[in-house]
Amino acid sequence: MSNNNIETSLENSSKTAVKRILTGITTSGIPHLGNYVGAIRPAIESIQNSNHEAFFFLADYHGIIKCHDPALIHESTKAIAATWIACGLDPERVTFYRQSDVPEIPELAWILNCSCAKGLMNRAHAYKASVDINVENDVDADQGVTMGLFGYPVLMAADILMFNATHVPVGRDQIQHIEMARDIAGTFNHKYKPLFMMPNAVVDDDTPLLTGLDGRKMSKSYGNTIPLFGEVNPQLSAEKQMHKAIMKIVTNSQLPAEPKDPDDSAIFEIYKAFATPEEIADMRAQFAAGIGWGDAKQALFEKINNEIAPFRARYEELMANPKELEEILQMGAEKARRHSRKQLDKARRAIGIRPLAKLK
Repeated sequence: MSNNNIETSLENSSKTAVKRILTGITTSGIPHLGNYVGAIRPAIESIQNSNHEAFFFLADYHGIIKCHDPALIHESTKAIAATWIACGLDPERVTFYRQSDVPEIPELAWILNCSCAKGLMNRAHAYKASVDINVENDVDADQGVTMGLFGYPVLMAADILMFNATHVPVGRDQIQHIEMARDIAGTFNHKYKPLFMMPNAVVDDDTPLLTGLDGRKMSKSYGNTIPLFGEVNPQLSAEKQMHKAIMKIVTNSQLPAEPKDPDDSAIFEIYKAFATPEEIADMRAQFAAGIGWGDAKQALFEKINNEIAPFRARYEELMANPKELEEILQMGAEKARRHSRKQLDKARRAIGIRPLAKLK
């Protein structure tokens, strides 16, 4: 079979077989509303009432690329694991694991590194952005750039290819990484043997990207997030923390009774992510009638709280019982390693690393 036919065969296999969905969340912060709306809720909904295989993981090795605070990495891992479970992820239904508990993944990343072109990494958006900032500031182009940042796409490719994931839900800013994973898989398949399927990026244009408290995209790096279940060891309850954050959303100076443009309001944008079409239409009418900003924020809080409140008790129970979380993660790691051990052995043998002879 020619290499072109091999790649076509693998491509067709990934489209016709049962979907194998893989998604991860980086453990470098406490889960916020944007994580829930953009990743957690749609991921859980996508596997309900389906026969698709699903792999959900805590990307702690990715977390240390930018976060060098060991305590934050540890607390974030616990909080994110508790969040997924509290929000309805069934660890019996899916393979839910911590990336660092599957040592075959970084080993596969090294194997892939050895056939991945440096030029491909040079084109990665995150690396180029760091270089551009350095050049603008008239310092060495690679100042502050670690090999972790530079080689991030290879580790992500190993996450995906280890399990031959066919569908990877991502935001538009992550599409390039899926394309790189396909390139890396194709290079290996061509150079050695057809081992890896071509993953497909799944981008849901209907999934909202929430605006943060300051009007920019909601992001941990901007410090403008609304905590989903509150900060670790808080002074206020999780519900009061959420209420306080929502009341900080930046608005303009329009007074009550003045008609307001809902399409230019972060309050309305976030509200839409939690409301029914009928509720959205009613809120739009209230904006046109001049709802006060305080009343709009209170309505937003109540709408979000109605959905999130039922999850809080389970979240707090898990956070208070890390042993249960660890047991869940270890169960998931063993499930993941049933796949990863076999896949790594195939990759090793393909490159010539195998026993010299059978021993009795």
